[in-house]
Amino acid sequence: MRPGRTVRQAADPQEVATLAADLIAEQVKAKPELTVLVATGSTPMLTYAELARRVQAGELDLSRVTAVQLDEYLGLSETDPRSLWNWMQRSFVEPLGITRTVRLDATAADPRAACADYDAQIAQLGGIDLAILGLGPNGHLGFNEPPSLPDAPTRVTDLTPESQASNRVYWNAEVPLQALTAGMNVILAARATLLLVTGAHKQDILGRVLHASSTPDVPASLLNGPEVTVVADAAALGSPA
Repeated sequence: MRPGRTVRQAADPQEVATLAADLIAEQVKAKPELTVLVATGSTPMLTYAELARRVQAGELDLSRVTAVQLDEYLGLSETDPRSLWNWMQRSFVEPLGITRTVRLDATAADPRAACADYDAQIAQLGGIDLAILGLGPNGHLGFNEPPSLPDAPTRVTDLTPESQASNRVYWNAEVPLQALTAGMNVILAARATLLLVTGAHKQDILGRVLHASSTPDVPASLLNGPEVTVVADAAALGSPA
């Protein structure tokens, strides 16, 4: 395994959620005004539910956190229940009592201007303190599809067949073919990163992230450094529970 990141093994997805919530809570307690880049998708949902449980129990206060949207399907309005913004609101923002947010405006007349405005808002906040990420089936982060260079900007991207297939489970109709995504330059500049991975179906791609050379062909392999923590279950790591 290449040096430079921490790997935490959990027995199952629920333990992934507990470990990840512990790490997020540490970050929030150290800096209550944390700026968090928030992934949607199925993997982080148990983590967000565990955070919500702690908030409701009075164990954790996230009210001063700013939630930054990671990605969005091009053309979907913020009120569309299929939008990733709507999903972030339901799973992260509202249950955790968060009021400060940054949105990727996927319905803007000029998507490039919307991306520039998003980047400007992040810069005004002083950058991303913590990125919570999932691992795409082809190694993508957000919708930074392979190949994505480390300096790839916030932009409109074409979704690969792998991403379309993975997203189809959330749609009754055809999956959009394009999306807006936070750039690799935004993601890699985060001061701390949590990469959450569960399931045997992620074992091959996680192995490439952890053990092969860094390459734009597997964007997640570009995550490196002492503040990058991979929290994965035994199935994803191909290890005994």
